[in-house]
Amino acid sequence: MSMHLHHPSLTTTGKRKSKQKWASSEAKKKAEQLDKEWKDLQKKWGVEQEERKRKRAMSSSSYQPPKQNHRGSNEPKIPSLITTWAPCTKGPDKIYTGTKIIGIGTMHKSNAVPIFSDEEAKSIAKMRR
Repeated sequence: MSMHLHHPSLTTTGKRKSKQKWASSEAKKKAEQLDKEWKDLQKKWGVEQEERKRKRAMSSSSYQPPKQNHRGSNEPKIPSLITTWAPCTKGPDKIYTGTKIIGIGTMHKSNAVPIFSDEEAKSIAKMRR
């Protein structure tokens, strides 16, 4: 989203590795000589990287993902429990049938408080709002 604010050099696309520039012709000759010696040493010890990579790539088989059964899992599908349809209707309202609570008062904002006596009801009514 904020890539337009950055400098173009910060992009990850269109980057090429440029040719190596040598400080001098002696440095180039020395680097080429070292590279040749390194390759000769590898051949001497039987380590040929390119041939090993090619053999490994040709001998490997292509990736075959495991077969998936139910919704991306490898476990077998277990069928759901078969139930009969029954209507979902609202149950009867719950009504308090006891004798301890006289009613419900509002103490502060919408804080519902049970009222047990007339004195509590009076004290709640006298509270500051």
